[in-house]
Amino acid sequence: MNPLRHVVRGLAVAATAVALAGCVSLFPKTDPAALYRFGNDPVAPVSKGPAGALFGVFKTPTVFTRAAAGDRILTFTKGEAAYIAGARWVSPASVLFDEAVSRAFEADPGRARLIGRGEVAKSDLMLRLEVRSFETIYTDGPKAAPEVLVQVRGVLNRSSDRVLVGDQVFEARIRASDNRVGPIVEAYDSATGQVLGEVTAWVSAAGGAIEK
Repeated sequence: MNPLRHVVRGLAVAATAVALAGCVSLFPKTDPAALYRFGNDPVAPVSKGPAGALFGVFKTPTVFTRAAAGDRILTFTKGEAAYIAGARWVSPASVLFDEAVSRAFEADPGRARLIGRGEVAKSDLMLRLEVRSFETIYTDGPKAAPEVLVQVRGVLNRSSDRVLVGDQVFEARIRASDNRVGPIVEAYDSATGQVLGEVTAWVSAAGGAIEK
């Protein structure tokens, strides 16, 4: 073996070891982010009457604003976007939102029954939800209690012929009781619950547009 090559190889190994040692020192231990969730209030399914009185609603995949779809909590202060440090949703916001939609329909006493993907059941209506805003807004400065904005557009089509049944925007603005993560999450809970309550009532009322 070439002695020079042996020396170079040894220096490379040593350099790699030093680099790895340096990497360890560059990443000190940090406290894990606190995890939160919304729309998780326990809800008992409500009887919707005899099966013949129900109508099926197939929900297409929810369209979620990209900046807020992940597990970070989006904020705006005078148009400047940021995420709350040290706090994350336990799952992506888009996933938690869809779970809240399912619970809202289960708890709604109306005739609408949400049909899940892959479920073998007749769909009378198709529901498309577009989450346009899901954010914390500091309207009175970065130190004041913020406002949570949840805005959702709902589009209903008849499954049989795709005729438009309804197109409506639902919005809730809830002021947090304090500028802390806990109260802000509570405001997300309230705003999401308010919007989904209006959505389920709207869908149930649309049942009259179905031609059996």
